[in-house]
Amino acid sequence: MALSRQHELHKRRFSRNLGLGLVLGALVALFFGLTIVKVTNEGAARPTAEEAN
Repeated sequence: MALSRQHELHKRRFSRNLGLGLVLGALVALFFGLTIVKVTNEGAARPTAEEAN
């Protein structure tokens, strides 16, 4: 007995889920990158009022 073919609805749902997964992955990568830049860029912090005088 052969397995039945996937319904067209499942194909559309899979492509929608794949797109959403890629968008969420891109957001995670963006936030991770921004966090790394912020943590490693400690030397370029603005001087405080005491350091300016």
